[in-house]
This record gives sequence, C-alpha cells and structure tokens, in this order.
Amino acid sequence: MSAAFKELYNTKIVPKLVSDFNYDSVMQVPKLDKIVVNMGVGEAVSNSKLLDQAVEELTLLTGQKPVITKAKKSISNFKLREGQSIGAKVTLRGDRMYYFLEKLVSVALPRVRDFRGVSANAFDGRGNYTLGVKEQIIFPEINIDKVNKVRGMDIIIVTTAQTDAEAKSLLTEFGFPFKK
Repeated sequence: MSAAFKELYNTKIVPKLVSDFNYDSVMQVPKLDKIVVNMGVGEAVSNSKLLDQAVEELTLLTGQKPVITKAKKSISNFKLREGQSIGAKVTLRGDRMYYFLEKLVSVALPRVRDFRGVSANAFDGRGNYTLGVKEQIIFPEINIDKVNKVRGMDIIIVTTAQTDAEAKSLLTEFGFPFKK
C-alpha cells in the first residue's frame, strides 16, 4: 500500500514541483524526511497503566514500537518529577512513513467529525508541518470498544523544503486537505 504514495511522489509530484518552482535539478525538489507521532499522557503521573495503553495504541497505528518520553524538569503544580514518564513518540521513515501518511490522508482525516480541512497556518517557517489530532479513534486500527480514554496526538511532518510554500505545495500534491 505504501508503494503507491512513494510512486506518486516519484512519477507525478517531482515533475510538477520542478515546473512550479523552476528547480535546476530534481535533487532540489523537497521530499518527506520523517513523520513523528507524539502522544502526551499527562495522567501517567498518577496512573502508569495509562501510558502502557498509549504505547499499545501507537504501536497499532504506526507498526513500530514507540519511545517513552520523560519529563525534562520537575513542575510541582502538576505533581511532576524530572525523569518521570509522561508520553510516547514514534519516528517514522521510509515505507512506514509513506504508509502512515496515506492512511492519515485517505482514511483517518475524512473520519473526523465536522471536518472542513486542516489549517494551512501550521508551518514552522522551515517547511515542517504540525497537525494536532483530538481523538485516536479516527484511525481504523483502534477498536473503539477497547479504548478506555480518548487521547489526542501531535503529528509532525518533517520535509526537506526550504520554505513553507514549497512544503505546502508538496503536501497538497500528496492530497492533504487544506482549508480553502
């Protein structure tokens, strides 16, 4: 399934971006570098079982084992100690990255309630895009009956683009549903 998006990139997207941005070489065309999926589990401070469930769900979504993230510093108001486990993240590259992007664009985002497109203002100035998802149940792998708590996640799409315009046109060619 992931070969479709990779092939789409090589056959359709690269020539279009070369003509749009007048690149001298196809090596200048921006490409996807990695996708980072991050799930913060703040409640893991009081109940570490919640973190295990988040890790299990991220493994189902991405097909690879997440890394557990730890708190960098203590915050007494949140009863948080330095080094305490507070989330999980996965870095996807290669075929898994294309497979996840295809699933996100064609299956998960259309399942969001009252979906009108994703914000076009979430670029960081260097061609990277961040998307917040409020519920993990929009992905087909997650069984709604087994979910004990609806959690959100951040999806960061890192590209080799130099500007936001290049990155936006790259993601638009992949079928990203930006708001008009």
